[in-house]
Amino acid sequence: MRKHPVIFGMLLLIVLSLVFYIFFYGIGARAGKSKSFSLNDKIGVVSVKGVITDSREITEQLDDFGKDDSVVAVVLRIDTPGGGVAASQEIYDAVVELKKQKKVVASMGSVAASGGLLIACSADKIVANPGTITGSISAIMQFANVEELLKKVGLKASTVKSGKYKDIGSPLREMTPEERKIIQDLVDDIYNQFVDVIVRDRKISREKVISIADGRVFSGRQAKEYGLVDHLGDLATAAKLASRLAGKDGKYELLYPRKKHGSVFDYVLESAANQFSRSLREKVENWGGVGYLYDPSL
Repeated sequence: MRKHPVIFGMLLLIVLSLVFYIFFYGIGARAGKSKSFSLNDKIGVVSVKGVITDSREITEQLDDFGKDDSVVAVVLRIDTPGGGVAASQEIYDAVVELKKQKKVVASMGSVAASGGLLIACSADKIVANPGTITGSISAIMQFANVEELLKKVGLKASTVKSGKYKDIGSPLREMTPEERKIIQDLVDDIYNQFVDVIVRDRKISREKVISIADGRVFSGRQAKEYGLVDHLGDLATAAKLASRLAGKDGKYELLYPRKKHGSVFDYVLESAANQFSRSLREKVENWGGVGYLYDPSL
């Protein structure tokens, strides 16, 4: 090798690259509980956590597990008060698509209300803890009115619009009865879409659903009595049920989506973008918007 330093250097570089790859792969696998070299069946776990504002990451994870032949079933771990209507519906649709390939079981955590319940209904079975907070079958849209505040500080606002209802919900003036009816019809339609999902997926009569779909919340045990939940139990209970539904012997390992690793520069950019997105979202949410959301502070 002394006569061929270039070849020796290349071999050394290859060996070091392999060592670093194995080292960092091991760290990534332990951190993300990702793929292992076990012969046991894999139960994929997708978490729906926090207020739902975007569906992209979750739908991508569902799609990945659908394509992974080592994954025999998927558990949706839901711990959310709900959130945006469109994002909740997109996750729901992604689960329905996944069910064409694999069994899916929803596992409700501390809170699985409103949009969280909507998503759970897309699964083959729903498992909740006895103390899970769920329900809140409703839709909500809020608007602020700062007209009187502006008068107190001596400010006036002017609006130029091309349509009669272009500034509907404006915080600068009181909503007219006609505008309120438009918004009420909108909220009612979105609410009825929610009810339709529960009637269809949970096989409950519309009359029964309407009787409890007034925004109230239930414990997991109460939800089971109403037919909104199939079984009481934790994540392990849901995983065992998923394995059984997939026709397996119950020997499985939980498989979580692999965490994506990037450079320090990527991390800084992502953190800055996330912070900007959160700030923008807070401003938009404070202005108003329709959602499947349970929020005790409302």
